[in-house]
Amino acid sequence: MTDLPVEPKVIVGLATSGRAPVLASLIRELNRQSVRPDRIVICYKNPTDIEGVTPALVPGCDLVLLQGSRGLPAQRNVILDHARDADIVLFLDDDFFPQHDYIEKMLAVFRSDSRIAGMTGKVLEDGAVGPGLTVEHALAALAKPVTSWDNAIVDVFNTYGCNMAFRLDVIRHTGIRFDENLPLYAWYEDIDFSRRILPYGRIVRGEGAQGIHLGSKKGKTSGVRLGYSQIVNPLYLARKGSYLWGHAFRSAGRHTLINVVRSVRPEPWVDRKGRMKGNWLAWRDVLRGRLRPGHILDL
Repeated sequence: MTDLPVEPKVIVGLATSGRAPVLASLIRELNRQSVRPDRIVICYKNPTDIEGVTPALVPGCDLVLLQGSRGLPAQRNVILDHARDADIVLFLDDDFFPQHDYIEKMLAVFRSDSRIAGMTGKVLEDGAVGPGLTVEHALAALAKPVTSWDNAIVDVFNTYGCNMAFRLDVIRHTGIRFDENLPLYAWYEDIDFSRRILPYGRIVRGEGAQGIHLGSKKGKTSGVRLGYSQIVNPLYLARKGSYLWGHAFRSAGRHTLINVVRSVRPEPWVDRKGRMKGNWLAWRDVLRGRLRPGHILDL
């Protein structure tokens, strides 16, 4: 890989579903970045997904709205198809709110070593592991003065899908795409994509590129479907070679145990019994030799 241009072209890709008000707030925040993206590409399924999202939210920035199939990998592949002329594609979840200098710090990471093919930032708070956070909470937290800076760059096993960026010359050279056999929420699609990129460069975390993940519960896959994916997806990835078998069985076993234990006193925001049912359906299929992530569409 060669060094990036002096002014690399950055595209922000947003796959969205069922979170129009949150998405509109995120677009406004992207307009406040110290280094603004050259283009924001949004892929959605239903018109209601982008209500209130207009070019007026990001004056001077190219906003592209594309309708595609529902499902994270399919939507992100549509975004890749419209990012061919760029240098960096930054995928953000539609509920990840970056610090105002996120893109600036992200570019500094890529400039630090031409071997870096992909990077993920530091998640300051992650509502995905709890009831979720509000836009107001994220904006207030990000507005607080930063008392210390940590610009360390650390090699990691994989990128975290809520915020991950890749050099497009690597993607163009390899032809790597998101695996559309992982439908809907696509459990572990971020691991699969970044692990397939890894042979062509470093995958790192830039501690200085920070943000908050709301972990919004709107637009999420059902508990049964998610539970099924928790088992089948990692084993499917291990079979295709982008994940380690040991990691896959530990992940599947850990989530099964967590869902069983917590189903006794489930959190109000988690369908533990649904996930547990999905886990058992998945293990049944695994024992029958079936590793088909797309089966969740039939559940």
